[in-house]
Amino acid sequence: MTWQLGSFALLALALAAGFAWYERTRPDARIVALVGTLAAFAALGRIAFAALPNVKPTTDIVLISGYALGGAPGFVVGAVAGLASNFFFGQGPWTPWQMAAWGATGVGGAGLARVSRGRVGRWPLALVCAVAGYAFAAVQDVGDWVTYSDHSLAQLGVYVGKGTGFDLVHAGGCLAFALIFGAALIRSLRRFATRLQVTWRPPPALVPVLVVAVLLAAVTVPAARAGAATPASYLLSSQNRDGGYGPAPGQPSSPMYSAWAALGLASDGFNPLDIRRGGASLFAYVSSGTGPSADAGALERTILVTRAAGVDAGGLTSALARRFGRDGSVSGQVNLTAFGVLALRAAGAGVPAGALAWLIHQQNGDGGFGFSTAGAPSDVDDSAAALEALAGAGGAAAPARARAVRFIAAQQNRDGGLPEQGGDGSNAQSTAWAVQGLIAAGVNPGSLHRGGAPSPLAYLSSLIASDGHLRYARGSDQTPVWVTGEAAMALALKPLPLVPVPRQPSAAGAATSRGPQPGAGAPHRRPAAGAAARVPAGGNAAGSGNAAGSGNAAAGGTAARGGAVAGGGPTAAQGIGAPAAGAGAGSGGAHHRRPRRPKAPSAKATAPAALNQLAADAGLTTAVLLAPMGLG
Repeated sequence: MTWQLGSFALLALALAAGFAWYERTRPDARIVALVGTLAAFAALGRIAFAALPNVKPTTDIVLISGYALGGAPGFVVGAVAGLASNFFFGQGPWTPWQMAAWGATGVGGAGLARVSRGRVGRWPLALVCAVAGYAFAAVQDVGDWVTYSDHSLAQLGVYVGKGTGFDLVHAGGCLAFALIFGAALIRSLRRFATRLQVTWRPPPALVPVLVVAVLLAAVTVPAARAGAATPASYLLSSQNRDGGYGPAPGQPSSPMYSAWAALGLASDGFNPLDIRRGGASLFAYVSSGTGPSADAGALERTILVTRAAGVDAGGLTSALARRFGRDGSVSGQVNLTAFGVLALRAAGAGVPAGALAWLIHQQNGDGGFGFSTAGAPSDVDDSAAALEALAGAGGAAAPARARAVRFIAAQQNRDGGLPEQGGDGSNAQSTAWAVQGLIAAGVNPGSLHRGGAPSPLAYLSSLIASDGHLRYARGSDQTPVWVTGEAAMALALKPLPLVPVPRQPSAAGAATSRGPQPGAGAPHRRPAAGAAARVPAGGNAAGSGNAAGSGNAAAGGTAARGGAVAGGGPTAAQGIGAPAAGAGAGSGGAHHRRPRRPKAPSAKATAPAALNQLAADAGLTTAVLLAPMGLG
């Protein structure tokens, strides 16, 4: 083993680890494009100033990339910039040293952002860039010492001493470039990164109304928590004047969103009868939208809320029992059957013979359950729903539960969360249902750390925003009321069905036994892509609901009114805070699919023709290098 071989082996491991780190973060395609652009920009900066020895803006660009985008993107910008630019300057044993040093510079930029909490002045940034520039050049001196000398300390001193002048020139150039464009580049990158985030906000006209709503909630809702915002406080402040909830504050109320908000609040100790906006209660809104003639999903959802309120479900229970077919299923679907079992169990009614056996027979070979029957792609949401339905059952249910638990555990991602289907990114709702399913099966979700990942509960906690709502996923914020309602049950460690919540003393006796009226619901979850036509109009229970009315009703039910089309959810074209399609008095909803985001405006090229050609060459080289990365 020689010095050169050992050093290059360590460099290769460091570079491989850095790229693997970036790859494991599963960056958005737009981040991949931005990283490629910045790497080309950094390489071009080195090429454009070739006539000025050691005066290059590359170090500044790399450090600022890490500062604005994070350590992994910063590392890739630096490493790829070093490799791409050497297609012009020439590859050699110095290339991995440059890649490693600039990659470390990008990671250092992310460290600066953390230390400064994202706020650094123009001069402090310039000084840090100067230090990074000198460090980068010093690393190259060490690389030359390793490659070309006898590796004595005296020779190291010679290399560092001879390079000090050039190193200081590079540091001075970094200082000057940072003063010229550092702050502007940070603002530009942050603005671009912000455009990748979609956040639900009320339209300006509703801000005063929502402020009043928050104040009223603090006065009229019993037992409201003081202090920091929580999921419960967010839900309490988001209630509409009719007593219901929409997908986001200020959106028209829908029975589906209202039911999940009610169950989320019930898990935190708030009886739906006591949750009021003025004189309208949440329980009254939910129960008034469902009658015995409603579809199975709406019946199941309403019975679960009725149970949490401690009110007799009346004719809803028998109406739901009639929806079970001779084979023991509800409309031949795992989703509706699992929640039908939970609803009947909540009401204290007997589960039809064969229902659990039918569920067990729908388990796939991988241990998971799909939306409809055996053979449908297994997903976390329906597997968790089946686990809740099979909780406590003996016989063949016990091994079925064990297989389903193993399936769910195997889907956990490195961030601790779980996706709807294996290989997808984590989301709050699928993670929440997984937590509830595990608890129902007697498994502590806090003990799930696949591959050293954080627990699912830690992932959910990381998605709590400053106002208390939960984001759908990292980088995606949609239908916050729906997401928060479902996640609140998991954070409270309470699977379905919920036990009745005690009434507040001041509200005791105010319950109404008025029977629910006819209405419509929305499905418990969305089906797999391309299966919209078989979606029943029910209520979302597995954390993935499709919009009501997106397909034909299941046998015995009718399509719900309204509803978002496939791929629903608010789009940029609808405008921030615009109501989702069909999300009115009916029971339309939005998919879990992330909403479309506006494209960033393109900038017009202003460089001279020669510089444009260099940029094109550097960009093409960078694109070729980045093509295999970040697209999985």
